[in-house]
Amino acid sequence: MRAKSILIINPNSTSSMTDALRPLVDALHFKDTAHEFFTAPSGPKSINNEEDGAESVKHCLPTLKPMLDRHDGFLVACYSHHPLVPILKGEPMVREGRKSVTGILEASVSTSLQIIHPEELFGIVSTGKVWEKILSEAVREFLGTGSEASKKFAGVETTGLNATDLHDAPAEEVRKRMKDAVKRLLRKGNVGAICLGCAGMSGMDKAVREACIEVLGEVDGNRVRVVDGVMAGVAWLEGAIRSGF
Repeated sequence: MRAKSILIINPNSTSSMTDALRPLVDALHFKDTAHEFFTAPSGPKSINNEEDGAESVKHCLPTLKPMLDRHDGFLVACYSHHPLVPILKGEPMVREGRKSVTGILEASVSTSLQIIHPEELFGIVSTGKVWEKILSEAVREFLGTGSEASKKFAGVETTGLNATDLHDAPAEEVRKRMKDAVKRLLRKGNVGAICLGCAGMSGMDKAVREACIEVLGEVDGNRVRVVDGVMAGVAWLEGAIRSGF
């Protein structure tokens, strides 16, 4: 019997972003599961709005379809309400095979709700300002507008950088903008978890932690959970596959 397999899908065409995800997945030490990575063969280099997300589907889906029978779970590594998530769920090979699909937004939001304390909120730090409205609407749609879960959402703060800037801009500038966005988010309330709202932010948790400590102090700053959507998504898929969900 073959090993269980998870496909991590980067729906933009920048392979360096895909490569940055590999050490995060390796750090989870799920040795019994094979993890493969997919980069869009063409299309947007960076998904900076909903139009880019829709365009990326056209470039990914034809290549992905023949691969669906080889994997047990699929993670769409774009921090948005990406259309590939419901599209893949509706594919006959996925639906009839009871295969699991999630996006990193959905995985990180679900994880945040499970790890915060009753009096705490969670929020998102993302890239360009356009994502403040897009991600806020996506979270409320996912949780249900007016639901008790949606009341735990503190909102979205952004850096003003796009996904490729996170790796191409001067490191000190990226770090400063990340910290400034985190500090604005923390001032919105009792935030107990912060989601990294872009796959390109994977591995940037140190800057988030520094900002938390600067605002809240050493003890409380270290209590804030930093949630990486890629790690959260792979962990959820691992559990779903092992449980037969």
